[in-house]
Amino acid sequence: MEGQTQAKHLPAAAAAAAPSLSSLGAVFILLKSALGAGLLNFPWAFHKAGGVVPAFLMELVSLAFLISGLVILGYAASVSGQATYQGVVRGLCGAAVGGLCEACFILNLVMISVAFLRVVGDQLEKLCDSLLPGHARPWFAAQTFTLPLLCALVILPLSVPREITFQKYTSILGTLAACYLALVIAVQYYLRPPGLEHSEPRPSLSPSSWTSALSIFPTICFGFQCHEAAVSIYCSMSNRSLSRWTLVSVLSLLACCLVYSLTGLYGFLTFGTAVSADILMSYPSNDVAIIVARVLFAVSIVTVYPIVLFLGRSVIQDFWRRGCWGPRGPPARAEPSGPWVRVPLTVLWVAATLALALLLPDLGEIIGVIGGVSSFFVFIFPGLCIICAVDVEPIGPRVKCCLEIWGVVSVLVGTFIFGQSTVAAVLELF
Repeated sequence: MEGQTQAKHLPAAAAAAAPSLSSLGAVFILLKSALGAGLLNFPWAFHKAGGVVPAFLMELVSLAFLISGLVILGYAASVSGQATYQGVVRGLCGAAVGGLCEACFILNLVMISVAFLRVVGDQLEKLCDSLLPGHARPWFAAQTFTLPLLCALVILPLSVPREITFQKYTSILGTLAACYLALVIAVQYYLRPPGLEHSEPRPSLSPSSWTSALSIFPTICFGFQCHEAAVSIYCSMSNRSLSRWTLVSVLSLLACCLVYSLTGLYGFLTFGTAVSADILMSYPSNDVAIIVARVLFAVSIVTVYPIVLFLGRSVIQDFWRRGCWGPRGPPARAEPSGPWVRVPLTVLWVAATLALALLLPDLGEIIGVIGGVSSFFVFIFPGLCIICAVDVEPIGPRVKCCLEIWGVVSVLVGTFIFGQSTVAAVLELF
């Protein structure tokens, strides 16, 4: 997940200049966009689905919508002439839907920031346990101390600058961390190192109920979400034919599916019903290979959190300029990119996401909320875009009818996922 936010900004900048991204480069950027913190939750999703078989089936069904959503966004970008996701939605669906898209964009980035901090806090606790074996965890090793300290000393200084230019150096780190984790989990299952407890009895490989299987859709949406980056990546390609973009979408999501499936399968088979919402929390704190995985994930997330903040802050700044001051723009001190507005916005973002990360007790609850909001970007907005886009370009009546039906189905599926995940999140709170 952390890679996705990096890709959103880099291709957008490239799109403003001359498109120069190759098809292979687009595959890797989309892959980096999808691989991230959602990987830690997939073994738990296999357990929540009721077994391996229903989890794989839900993945395959989701892939059809995920790939079609990417293809639709490429087509919508070519029809609308816009270079950003929110620009495409606003251009095709109108200002009201465009405003909803921006609101969902900010909410999604806030919750992604919360998930990132929660993952970092969990890994810090486990790392402290490995450094202090056999001792009770002291107060300075608790998340309530280490996470605010990390935010104040590292994350906040990295997030305050007006521009963030190190994105290209961190995207590879996130991908390497994801691939390394998938490899380690698979190897650990076969090696069964000492100290690794396996659940008894062995986990079931068949579904317990299809209701539980459907409940993992939000996790899949969060894990595979790269759609917000899709428009910018498409507009950065030197060859922007729809057939080539379809091939790029298929290859990148299939590769991503392989990594997620291996992690989910072997993590679930190792721990069964005892698996944690964060798979790394299920492993002993003194395992060297897992310690390396924790460090890699923590460092990659710490470096990408400022990029998530930067993207969310830029949407708020654009709204500030457009909605509060009109065509003349704000006064010098109220310029949203200036320090008088930028610094308070940054501090508020970090403080709010830190408070939520400390209050929400489980990564699964956070991902449930993110997955529900992600359904807008994966299902609902692409469905609305294709419904509106077919009226812009001349298309045969049969093709038009099929595309409109698919758009309606996509909107309905996205609405169901959002409603189901929202209700589940509310029930968890009460």
